Amino acid sequence: MTHFRLFSLVPAFAAVATLLPLAAGAQQQRNPNTTFAVPAGCEARLTVQGRACVVSHHFTCSADPEGYQRRIDINEEGPVYVGMIDAETQWIESRHLRSGLTEQLLPNPADPASLSDLIATGRDDYDFSTTSSAPGQQPFVMNYRGYDRLTGETLTVDGETLDQTEFSIRAFDAAGQLVWQSEGNEYISREWRHFLSGSSTISTSEDTFTDDNSPVRISRPGEAGFLSAVPAFGCGDLMSSLPQPPSLKESRHEQL
Repeated sequence: MTHFRLFSLVPAFAAVATLLPLAAGAQQQRNPNTTFAVPAGCEARLTVQGRACVVSHHFTCSADPEGYQRRIDINEEGPVYVGMIDAETQWIESRHLRSGLTEQLLPNPADPASLSDLIATGRDDYDFSTTSSAPGQQPFVMNYRGYDRLTGETLTVDGETLDQTEFSIRAFDAAGQLVWQSEGNEYISREWRHFLSGSSTISTSEDTFTDDNSPVRISRPGEAGFLSAVPAFGCGDLMSSLPQPPSLKESRHEQL
């Protein structure tokens, strides 16, 4: 799994927030040379250009616990998501910048997500809850249940070998009512220990739609496109204007 946090926002998240207006303005100008400035005390590791007009930057920060990773997603309008995962890709904290929704992992999950189990056995089931808050709303709890399974297929992008996964996830409110569900395929990087987006079908009680933000280009430090703040693929597509179900992340995993 991926994206959340058990405690309050740390200084590095605040540093990212100060960059948002600048980055958003740069996106509107569509300057192809605009880059994302990593917060002080943090180190960028990877830039991933997705098929659905999203560029993601994966980075680590020295003040975080060992194994934690962060990610920021930027679309053609600017930054839309900031998230944090732990070494097992649990969603520690997620911030949805347009809606103001913040999600934090609750302690003692019934079945914690585990990338190690997925790699070792080929499947990982999970059952965990988050507390969410948004401007003008009372905090609320969401429960997530699902699984990730290795399909045995791989994808190579710019020299990076990724393992394909099959996933199914259901999100319930505190009363046990289904809010949304999603199925599809994603990818994991064994080297970087995180998920990357793939294709999915997302359903609510009112609608069903599909999304595909599979990786098209991956850049490491020193390579062309590294830290670019401008998404390079799929921009202007109607897909980008589709509404997102409540608390559904811009990407379920990479929820960092």
